[in-house]
Amino acid sequence: MTDGLRSEFADADDSPGLMLWRVSNAWQAAQRAALQPFGLTHVQFVLLASLTWLRSDGVVTQRDLAEHARTDPMMTSQVLRVLETKGLIRRAGHPTDGRARALTVTRRGAALADTANVAVEGVDRTFFGTLDDDVPRLTDMLRRLTARRATEPEDPV
Repeated sequence: MTDGLRSEFADADDSPGLMLWRVSNAWQAAQRAALQPFGLTHVQFVLLASLTWLRSDGVVTQRDLAEHARTDPMMTSQVLRVLETKGLIRRAGHPTDGRARALTVTRRGAALADTANVAVEGVDRTFFGTLDDDVPRLTDMLRRLTARRATEPEDPV
């Protein structure tokens, strides 16, 4: 046993994982604060906004929504129950698949998603604003990491 931590980094701030952790925590805190006046958690907002976004594609199932948002299907179902209780979405039988649930955003839900989205995008503009012209590059790098992760097998933890 050694007294130190084995690391390839001379300075912890050189670890992309640690820096992503720090940035993610700071960004999530800013988003929580922005969403608090709307009575939404961040995951509730993501699912509500995603459903509002997807609804023009026709019938949206819980599976479709979970895949779009890249959320756990069981957690998605639980959050959708909360959104339904709040009157922001409706879940009904699927028109052609008896096992699936068709999701609909209510007028109130769509209006809330729209208004909250303005606040969320405002947070993003402020939070990432120090990157100036590098924002599209960062977004592209994150997209590449997300696409790579989606093609890799799930790691058992």
